[in-house]
Amino acid sequence: MTISNALIKTAMAMGFLLMALNAHAEETKTKVRLFGVFSPDRENDLRKITDEWTDIKLESIDFKHAEGVFVFDADKLFPKAKPEQIITNLDNKLRTESNQTFGIKPLSTVAKDKLVRIEIGVVGLDCKACSFAAYNIVAGVDGVEQATCSFKDGLITALIDPAKTQKAVLEDTLKKRNVTLKQDQVTK
Repeated sequence: MTISNALIKTAMAMGFLLMALNAHAEETKTKVRLFGVFSPDRENDLRKITDEWTDIKLESIDFKHAEGVFVFDADKLFPKAKPEQIITNLDNKLRTESNQTFGIKPLSTVAKDKLVRIEIGVVGLDCKACSFAAYNIVAGVDGVEQATCSFKDGLITALIDPAKTQKAVLEDTLKKRNVTLKQDQVTK
């Protein structure tokens, strides 16, 4: 190979590298709160949906904090969207494709060290649908920043903003929706 051929090949390789870098230059990484990830197995359910997407990649999931990082080209995907509309658009896509069982929200504005972890014992069937229903009730209360639910373990956990809600409010909300709490269980 002559020096000119080597230079041409090097220039071409550098050109391809620059094209590859430019192709990813417009990518946006967005960290969000995840709705619907109430148990570890739900991470796999979420990945099954997002793995089919060609234009958005779910880069990571933090189950402990119910957060995820999505990577996408915002200009290509949502060309006329304002920055504050991007999360709404991603949420709509995820809710639609998951039959409303997953969603996203902006990250919490409350510092993690200000949140209080509460636990509520529950009784019920050991199924994902029952767990999702109870999770949905708790996650919908203003002031709940993150929640998990497992009827198998008989436990709902929530990280709450104590300035907005309390454990008693969550318990009352669950009772009104016919979820049996452990302390309310009648022994026979």
